[in-house]
Order: sequence, then C-alpha cells, then structure tokens
Amino acid sequence: MYRQGDVLIVPVAESAVPPHVADAPEVPRDPRGRMVLALGEVTGHAHAVVGPGRLVREPGPFGPMVLHLPDGGRVVHEEHAPIPLPKGWYRVVRQREYVPGSVRIVAD
Repeated sequence: MYRQGDVLIVPVAESAVPPHVADAPEVPRDPRGRMVLALGEVTGHAHAVVGPGRLVREPGPFGPMVLHLPDGGRVVHEEHAPIPLPKGWYRVVRQREYVPGSVRIVAD
C-alpha cells in the first residue's frame, strides 16, 4: 500500500479489477499530462501520477478510482516526496471524514 496525504493507493490483482473498467471512460489528464488522483481545494496542488496508464473513476459519490500503470509510474505532489509505483493495477481511495449528518471527502 502507498499513501500520500489523503490519498491511499492499494495494489490489486488484475483478476480483481471490475470488468466494467475495460469499457469505462478515462478520467481526463490535466494540462500537464498528469492523471490527477486528488486536487487540493485550498492550495490547488495535486496528487497526480506521471507516466503512461489509465485512470478510471467508479460510479458513486465516493467512487474509488482504478489506476493501471503498464510500465509503472510515480505519484507526485508539490509538498510531498514522489512515490514510485511498480507496474500493475491499483485502487485509489480518497480519505473520508464524518461530520454530523454526513460523510465527506477530506479537503486538502
């Protein structure tokens, strides 16, 4: 497992990747060509992956993302050290917090 700030990146076996991921639309890359896992609402900094691959968001308000890195990649952020990721499949989960009456994604 890998964690950078409020983003958790969990390796998954290819056999555990949901079948709908193959046909799901990719999350668009940002203008710098990065796959953005989380964008800081306060700072504008991004937890992002550089390198070839696909990022797909699963349905639902807290839907995790599925990341495929055929050649590996690295997670970058302006305030954290980069994290190298080996090639493979990953589930990307944003940290959530409970506030009275609801659950929300943690604001970075």
